[in-house]
Amino acid sequence: MVQAIINIDDNTNRILNIIKAQFGLRDKSKAIEVMAKCYEEDSLEPALRPKYIERLNRIEKQKGIKFKNIGELRGIIEEKHA
Repeated sequence: MVQAIINIDDNTNRILNIIKAQFGLRDKSKAIEVMAKCYEEDSLEPALRPKYIERLNRIEKQKGIKFKNIGELRGIIEEKHA
């Protein structure tokens, strides 16, 4: 665990107190963790998310469909959906 001394304005302090109360947290450190988690889920690019990387690895392991041209691929796709 990393410890940090931070300076926050009054509005941020109020927001942390609200988060702390909403989630029943012991301290503002936990409230900051909740804020960071929400930011990660909403704002970070998918490539930076561990779940995205796991999903990408699963997709890479799947077998592909071999085809010579677009017409052949279209035929394969239509066959599967018929």
